[in-house]
Amino acid sequence: MNNGLIIGQYVPGESIVHRLDPRTKITVIFFFVLIVFLANSVISYSMLVLFALLSTLTTRIPIRFILKGLTPVWFLIVFTFILHLIVTDKGTVLVDIVGFNVYSGALIQGFAISIRFFLLILVTSLLTLTTTPIEITDAIEDMLHPLKKVRFPVHELALMMSISLRFIPTLMQETEKISKAQASRGVDFRTGPLKERMKAIVPLLVPLFVSAFKRAEELAMAMEARGYQGGEGRSKLRELRLGKRDALIYILFIAVVIILLTTRHY
Repeated sequence: MNNGLIIGQYVPGESIVHRLDPRTKITVIFFFVLIVFLANSVISYSMLVLFALLSTLTTRIPIRFILKGLTPVWFLIVFTFILHLIVTDKGTVLVDIVGFNVYSGALIQGFAISIRFFLLILVTSLLTLTTTPIEITDAIEDMLHPLKKVRFPVHELALMMSISLRFIPTLMQETEKISKAQASRGVDFRTGPLKERMKAIVPLLVPLFVSAFKRAEELAMAMEARGYQGGEGRSKLRELRLGKRDALIYILFIAVVIILLTTRHY
């Protein structure tokens, strides 16, 4: 397992979450993203955090691996929190540091937005961590099947999204490899004026784009060599079927939504 960004990576396993129908995972995660913005109380946020933590533990993926994979996101979360402390001036003054005031409303709002951001990244990452790109493609294609009646390229869209997710960790690895190679040649990405650092990024971006286009061309040639001609007339090795565990997950998630909606104002 790569210690970089976890978005787009798949970790094989036999947990309950791994064995769920991919349509169930996509549906639950989609509605979870929506209800996160409905939370506005300690109880409602606690329900969402509890659901996210239980889902993460159920995957049997090491927590340390997931948290380390979210390292690039921590900077954005902390930055968001600090930004709210600076620009929000609601509530009572909690701290007065040389004319700079920290308000209670800023602290509450910054904490709430940071929790939302963290939950969104964590739960959406569980989809790719427990679902193969092929399963994601089949699930999206099946869920968007009604659009085929209006000649919408459902299969091509699902395949494009799946390939994009699959190549995120690959491009991250390629970026790290190129940056280390350039650093060994004396290129400095971290020190100096902003203008100089922007110029130093060019030797990183050019080979990265060349590598990405090369991989895209190799993938296109491999698909063409295997006779790929789109989704028409294609059969599937594994048919998607909803089981009892999927029904149980839907019931549990509906219960979470009901509790959240009833406790929003407490």
